[in-house]
Amino acid sequence: MKVLGLMSGTSADGVDTALLEVVGDDLLSLSAPVPRARVLAHTFTLYPAELREGVLRAMRGEADTAKLTQLHWALGAALADAARELAPRADLIASHGQTVQHHPRPDPARGWARPATLQLGEAAMIAEATGKPVVSDFRPADLAAGGVGAPLVPFADWAMFAEEGRRRVLLNVGGLANITFLPGLDAGGVVAFDTGPGNGLLDEIAAKVGQSFDEDGKLAAQGREDAATLERWLAHPELGTPPPKATGREVWTLSRLPAPTPGLSVPDLAATATRLTARSVAQALRFLPAAADEVVIAGGGARNPTLLRMLREELQGVPLRTFADLGWDAHGWTDATREAAAFALLGYCHVRGWPNTLPQTTGARHAVSGGKLTPAPFPTPSSSKDTCP
Repeated sequence: MKVLGLMSGTSADGVDTALLEVVGDDLLSLSAPVPRARVLAHTFTLYPAELREGVLRAMRGEADTAKLTQLHWALGAALADAARELAPRADLIASHGQTVQHHPRPDPARGWARPATLQLGEAAMIAEATGKPVVSDFRPADLAAGGVGAPLVPFADWAMFAEEGRRRVLLNVGGLANITFLPGLDAGGVVAFDTGPGNGLLDEIAAKVGQSFDEDGKLAAQGREDAATLERWLAHPELGTPPPKATGREVWTLSRLPAPTPGLSVPDLAATATRLTARSVAQALRFLPAAADEVVIAGGGARNPTLLRMLREELQGVPLRTFADLGWDAHGWTDATREAAAFALLGYCHVRGWPNTLPQTTGARHAVSGGKLTPAPFPTPSSSKDTCP
């Protein structure tokens, strides 16, 4: 089966697509070499500026119901457009959608009366545009089972990249940062959680000088870290909370963090925020049950030399590697394809009727088969015999 995964993460910059080929019925036996499925193709479609701003407003809680409704369908159209090129080669589409709010725990002080999550991007639009069945809305089933609805990618990390005798950490640095600890082939030993900020704070800071992100870490490389600001930011209670845990971009935004030291330049802020990401990732390793043999980085952060340098400093000798370093890129797995391909795998498991979560990583009472299936459009009836009686 060939499954097209669609992913837009917390950076909210566009849609990654990855066409995953799954061969055979023994995918979860972990008998094949790593990785255990191939990524055949990948595309990236940038959001139009107006759409991205609408997403960011929704993330900040600034969109009323009318705007959210419009955004839901606008994102459905954007996801459908992103899928068009590769959809003819796919048997199934799996769309994560765009998370605009994620409240894994009640927080009455902020108006969150109960756990809730919201991913936008109408799946019926994708099915209608492509003629393919679509699995979408992966997180609610885990939330309903008492989990925090994230992270979900660790299931795919285990299915694709677990190796006997290798304690591997997969690090993704997108708008937020998260890790998956693979202690070997035992799914019950997998630990995964959001570590805190990723590129989201850097995007906000770069916007102060008219940039959408800190390309190649150049802003941060020009600045000087401010120790006082870093100390205040590192005191955030989220960083000291043990897993299972998940967070959202609405938590890691400048407006909700302690004010930085007055007078800092934009490059100084960028340098301090980059150090915050690197140190919070390194400090999060203390929650793991055993020391890691290596950390493998993916996501946009893997293309930021300044962040890579700071991570190597903070990891204190634990090797930091890329997918290319391990040869996984020869199978189509890169920092750009990992999450879209992961949701393709989750969609595949859903239509097979298999669980596609690891409950210990989300805190759920049991594993679930997350997702909801939107069938492919029916062909136009050629006669009355083709319609329902």
